[in-house]
Amino acid sequence: MSESVDIAVIGGGPAGAATAIRAARAGAKVVVFEKGPYGRDKICGDGLTPRAVAALDELKIPLEGAHHIDGLRMIAGSRERELPWSSDSGRFPPHGAVWPRRRLDAALIDAAAEAGADIRFETEAEPVLDDDGRATGVRAGSETLPAGLVVAATGAPGKVARMLGAVRDETEPFGLAIRAYVESPRHDDALIEACLTIKDEQGTWVPGYGWMFPCGDGTVNIGVGALSTMKGFKSLNLNTLLASYRDLVREPWQIGPNLDRPRAWRLPMTAVRRHGPGWVAIGDAAGLVNPMNGEGIDYGLESGMLAADLFLADPATAPDEYDRLIGERFDDFLRTGRRFAFLIGHPWLMRQGLRVAVGTDAVAKITLQVMGNLVDADTPGAAGRTMKVASKALELADPALRKFRAAA
Repeated sequence: MSESVDIAVIGGGPAGAATAIRAARAGAKVVVFEKGPYGRDKICGDGLTPRAVAALDELKIPLEGAHHIDGLRMIAGSRERELPWSSDSGRFPPHGAVWPRRRLDAALIDAAAEAGADIRFETEAEPVLDDDGRATGVRAGSETLPAGLVVAATGAPGKVARMLGAVRDETEPFGLAIRAYVESPRHDDALIEACLTIKDEQGTWVPGYGWMFPCGDGTVNIGVGALSTMKGFKSLNLNTLLASYRDLVREPWQIGPNLDRPRAWRLPMTAVRRHGPGWVAIGDAAGLVNPMNGEGIDYGLESGMLAADLFLADPATAPDEYDRLIGERFDDFLRTGRRFAFLIGHPWLMRQGLRVAVGTDAVAKITLQVMGNLVDADTPGAAGRTMKVASKALELADPALRKFRAAA
């Protein structure tokens, strides 16, 4: 039995590092277990929303290594709109960034180490549960380490999630995505690009989008993502979908061959549980992924900081308070997003919605805020009002949407 710590974090990505930074800077004894080596790559689109930039600012992480992004170029068929990032409330900065995860994650974990956290790379850990199901610490190899709070920051559900009961809700949508890096003379574009009209090899409209995220280092992150609500999702070939999207952007972006093998990953969008006695799940492990864009770095950073703050304030109530506050902040928006995913799983409904979303300036601006994760329970203005109306409407339509879902 080793000496106890205040917080044991399983997972050294943005969410786990945010917990460690926040808690260690406040004087807490923190250990982080990361199964990968230092500087490991993480499959991701690499995009940072203005919300994520705000969270990094709060953590005092300088963005010198990131490529500054002023807005989003939305494409739907022949329609195209270029929209600057903005926030009606001023809560978030009017810019985002693209920061390849190898460098972003290294910057965050370095900050955690500098704050005094004990970082253990290439070490797998799992929670230790007592007879009542309370997490009392972690086990890594032959070592058992008692902890006041165990934080699951493990990304998509796996062994740790199964042990804690933080698995995905099988009745709800999830996403799949694939990305690669390519060289392009437009690597320093000031806009990220999202094509909302992509089709599979059978010509079926895919609820999802293709992206071009310029990294500013000579390369662009190219990728596509799809929701599980589409017909034929189980047979969807992501490599083929990426190749098809590649053909669309080859000429305008003047891209060369892939610089690496395309890599795919799963996007969890729910968790049956995100807390329990002695533990919390944060970021992707808590299902905190926007169903309408697949983005979750900002939610990971915010949930990680919140978990640390609540533990520092009162270890006894931290898990329950965490679940309550995360629910108040995000649950309605994320639930509405999942219901929307069932809606756009129907190709005809998706096409009609895209005409409105990109065809009018007012709705396009709201779409931008949704795509930028700028909408939550506290959002004022037109975007906030629209989401409240959409939430009520989709709540009424939800039984029918599920009954007649397009997936096969």
